[in-house]
Amino acid sequence: MNQLFSYQDYQQTIGCGVTLVDFSTQWCAPCKSQEPILEKLMHYYKGKAIIASMNIDKNTKTAEKLGIKSIPTLIIYKNGKEIQRFIGLQSDEMLMNAMDKIINP
Repeated sequence: MNQLFSYQDYQQTIGCGVTLVDFSTQWCAPCKSQEPILEKLMHYYKGKAIIASMNIDKNTKTAEKLGIKSIPTLIIYKNGKEIQRFIGLQSDEMLMNAMDKIINP
């Protein structure tokens, strides 16, 4: 999974194509439960979409700019534009359905 370390990394990553970004922290139990699901999506969408993660404890200004108040928050972008936002632990089925609709409209 691509790790985003700065607002610049975030901007570059979401700028082109479809990207799912997981905003989370190391100490969050639901965030830890989300990780294997994201790993599965990373393999499934290889070459079709980017799956990335940002630690909001290390990027508080980015989280504030994006209005992230709960974790995990997952946002799907297409060409830099936010398409869909999920708050809390999400199933692979829910995320795959959303991703498929964006990748193959």
